[in-house]
This record gives sequence, C-alpha cells and structure tokens, in this order.
Amino acid sequence: MRRLEGLITQLSRLPGIGKKSASRIAYWLLEADKNFVDSLSERLGEIRRHIVRCEECGNYSEADLCSICDSPRRVRDLMCIVEHSNDVATIESTGEFQGIYHVLHGVLSPLDGVGPEELGLAKIYARIQKQGVREVIVATNPTLEGDSTALYIAKQLANKGIRISRIATGIPVGGDMEYADKLSVARALRARQTI
Repeated sequence: MRRLEGLITQLSRLPGIGKKSASRIAYWLLEADKNFVDSLSERLGEIRRHIVRCEECGNYSEADLCSICDSPRRVRDLMCIVEHSNDVATIESTGEFQGIYHVLHGVLSPLDGVGPEELGLAKIYARIQKQGVREVIVATNPTLEGDSTALYIAKQLANKGIRISRIATGIPVGGDMEYADKLSVARALRARQTI
C-alpha cells in the first residue's frame, strides 16, 4: 500500500508526530467520514494558497497586512519581537499587550546557517526607526539561541534611545512559549526586564 505508506511518511514529518502516531492517524483517516477527510484536505490546501506573511510584521495573515498591523488601536511605539507566529497568538490571548509585533520566524543559529540576514533583522531596525518605536520587548524563547538572538538585537539597538526589554522568567528555561499557560505568559510580560 504505497499511498498509505506515503501518507504515514508525510504525517511523521509533523512536529511531535512519530512513525507510530502517524500510522495511527493514517488508519483513523481511512475509517473517518469521507466528508471530514475531504474537508481536511481542502483546508490543508487553502492554508498554503491563501495565508501569507504580513508585509509589516511577518505574522501570518489572509491579507497583505495582518489584523494587528492594520488596527488603528494598537500602540505603535511599543514593539514585541517573537520567534514564531504562534507566539503572537499566545501573547494576544493574555490581553496584556497592546503594541505591535515583529515575527522573526526563527532565531540566530550559526551552526544551522541562520544569521541576521536570514532573520531579516535589518528590516526590523528600519521599521523601528520609521515607526518611531520607543520600546522593544524581545520575547524569544529562553533557550541558548533565543537568548543569543535577544542579546544580538539589544546590542544592535543600543545607543538608539530605545528602551530594550526582555520578557521575564515565568516561562520555564528551555521551554517554548507555545506550551506555556496564559498566566505565565502574562506575568512574564508584566515583569519584563531591561537588557
């Protein structure tokens, strides 16, 4: 069954899904309602065709500008820099942050060939200057790469008259914001520290 094995191989490439889980999902899909499977397949195709990166911040959106960048109610002189789009969703769920975002889509990792150019850090610095940002909160994950990225950004923005802060602990070291509870993320935002 070449097609089934192909599906299992593709599913096992998803984060957190091993070969055994992929096999379980594939067999479940074979027994699931055909309308559900067709709808799931259609939705998977749609996300790649209709969801793009926001021209301003890099967050995912169905339009050129995401709803946050397009909102007149956001505080434009306060920017939060995050690793991934799901980090924006996590912070937004707390209701604590009313500024704008910039999504890196990764962190500095020289061993993996990810440097400042690959993260588009020059675009962030130009955006900060253009929009008159007065404070930047670096909300990268508390990992070696996340901390290195935060320090690099802080050094690049030093002596520019911008307050630079880092989210406080409240998120476990070595953990991802994606798995943190809302209260921990809210406390981390409130207790941010200057770098």
